[in-house]
Amino acid sequence: MADLGRPPPSALRQSTAYSGKLGRDQGEREFTFSGADFERVRKLIYQHAGISLSPVKQDMVYSRLARRLRATNMNTFGEYLDKLENGGGDEWERFVNSLTTNLTSFFREPHHFPIFAEHLQKLGTKQPIRVWCSAASTGEEPYSIAITVLETFGSHASHVSIVASDLDTNVLATAQKGVYPAERVEKMSAERLKRFFFKGSGSQEGYVAVRPELKQLIEFKRVNLLEPNWPVRGPLDIIFCRNVMIYFDKPTQYKILSRFAPLMQRDGLMLAGHSESFLHAADLFKSLGKTVYALAKPS
Repeated sequence: MADLGRPPPSALRQSTAYSGKLGRDQGEREFTFSGADFERVRKLIYQHAGISLSPVKQDMVYSRLARRLRATNMNTFGEYLDKLENGGGDEWERFVNSLTTNLTSFFREPHHFPIFAEHLQKLGTKQPIRVWCSAASTGEEPYSIAITVLETFGSHASHVSIVASDLDTNVLATAQKGVYPAERVEKMSAERLKRFFFKGSGSQEGYVAVRPELKQLIEFKRVNLLEPNWPVRGPLDIIFCRNVMIYFDKPTQYKILSRFAPLMQRDGLMLAGHSESFLHAADLFKSLGKTVYALAKPS
């Protein structure tokens, strides 16, 4: 998911002092980028993707969106933002992609995967098991999930399906390819590497590719968690929603969690990031410890 910084308590409040600060040093920039421009960006990314953009990210925003101005042959941020507000077309997707920086790794927050494996063992092989990875980024997390599935069930994993989604279409394209620099997997055991990855040679030397048995378990989809209709169907046994909610304000978090709950099995689990807490949604989810959550009131 996008590393945009922890959102401020009031992500969309105009700051006069801040706007004045932005007004300085404009002579060093190719395009004028005023405080009002930045506030428009914050408002648009919040409305379109639910992301509460931190005030300290002004330089990043300028750098990322200046590329879009050049690509669209526009001369001002005002002109570019007017285009978005008047429809935008495909540029909306490029706007969102430009403002998301995806940080991920294989088996990130590793304490969750033994818990996941234990839950899989509990569910067994008698029924379909559905998993949703709601912030797939470049694929390391869903492939880590798939590895855990195959290590748990071996050749008897055909009853498990994984939906891996993200807002950013660029990272989803990378995820679907499943090709990574070798250093991304250097912390894995030799056994895992041999079992689940091909080692590149020739022009692909220095890269690894995930094996087909991992890809067969995963369906990649673009999902904006703020959109009214998700192409994800329940009942779900596990939702991985890790390091996603930190980019949303509390009301948006609650809205998303209230839509997760009806999709889950009675004994389903939701896994969150290490810095995320959902005490404000205690009527929906209860903590089981280690950022693992279950339904507060299974129906």
